[in-house]
Amino acid sequence: MSSLMGLSGCGESSADEASTQQKDELITVGFSQLGAESDWRVANTESIKNSLTRENGFELMFDDAQQKQDKQFIAIRNFTQQEVDCIVLAPVMETGWDTVLQEAKDASIPVVVVDRQVKVNDTSLVTAWIGSDFSKEAKVACEWLKSYTEAKGIKPEELVVVDIQGTLGATAQIGRTNGIVEASAKNGWNLIAQVPADYTQAKGKEVMANLLAEHPDINVVYAENDNEAIGAIEAIEEAGKTAGTDILNGDILVISFDAAHSGLTKVLEGKIALDVECNPLQGEEVEKLVKAVKGGTEYNKYTYVKESAFAADNTVESVTINGEEYDITPLTQSILDSREY
Repeated sequence: MSSLMGLSGCGESSADEASTQQKDELITVGFSQLGAESDWRVANTESIKNSLTRENGFELMFDDAQQKQDKQFIAIRNFTQQEVDCIVLAPVMETGWDTVLQEAKDASIPVVVVDRQVKVNDTSLVTAWIGSDFSKEAKVACEWLKSYTEAKGIKPEELVVVDIQGTLGATAQIGRTNGIVEASAKNGWNLIAQVPADYTQAKGKEVMANLLAEHPDINVVYAENDNEAIGAIEAIEEAGKTAGTDILNGDILVISFDAAHSGLTKVLEGKIALDVECNPLQGEEVEKLVKAVKGGTEYNKYTYVKESAFAADNTVESVTINGEEYDITPLTQSILDSREY
C-alpha cells in the first residue's frame, strides 16, 4: 500500500513540475481595460482575451477599470509588482500616465497601448500602440456630410449640427470632436452645441432630449459612437421626430462611429445615415506584437487597424482625404450578417 502511495506521490510531483514548467514558458500579460461602456468596448475586450490565451502561449491577467483612471493606476502597479512579462493598456484618457508607466519601465516591463493613446513626456514609456486613426475617421464622416448635402441641394448654412461627444480627454473624442469643429468652420455649418455623453446609450438619449428641447431646429446629429447615436435616435423618436436621410422634409440626419452590429442595424433601417468603422478586433495584432516584443524581433511602433464606412444609401460612393480615396459602402443585410461584432 505504501509502495502504491509512493508511486502516486511521484506521479503527482512530476505532473506538478510539468505544469509549473509549462506555465513558466507562457508569456504573462496584464491587461488593463478601461471599462465596458459600449458594444465596441465589449468586442474589443473579447478580441484581446480570445487572442491572449494559454493555447496561444499566454497567461492573461485581466482588470476592468470601470472607466476610472485611478483604478487603472492600481491595476498597472499590481501588474508591475507581480513582474508580468508585458502590460497591455487601453487607457481611459490620454494624460496622467507618466509616473505609473515610468514604474513599469523601471521594472523592465514593456507597455503596449491599444485603442486610445497616451501623452507622456518620455515616449519610450510606451513600447508600441495599436488602434484607429480617429482624426481620419472624423474627416471621412465630415467629407461624406459635405458631399451628401451638396448632392441633395442643401446649403451649408441650412445645417444645424450638434456634436454628442465621447468621454472628454479620450483620444477618440479628441479626434472626432476636432474633426467636426474644423469641418463646420471650413464649410459654414452651424455647429450649435457640443455635449459629452461618455459613449453610453442612456446618456446619449438624455443629452439629445435636452438638446432638442433647446434647439428644435437641429437637423444633423454627429454622435461620437454607436451607443450615443442609438440613444439619440430614441430621444428623436420620443420627441415625435424622425431619424433619417431626408433633411429637406424634416428628418434629422444621424452620423455615428464604430460600426458595431447594433449601429449598423440602425443604418440598415435608415435611421443612421453614415457609420464610420472603428475596428475593435485588435486581439490578433496585440498577440503578434507582444510575441515580437518578447522575442526581440522587429515590430512597428504604431499599427493602424483596417476600417471601412457604411451608409444607408449610395448617394456618396467615396470621399477623398489627403489625396487618398475611401469607399463608402451602402449597407446590405448580407454585409451586416457577415460582421464579427
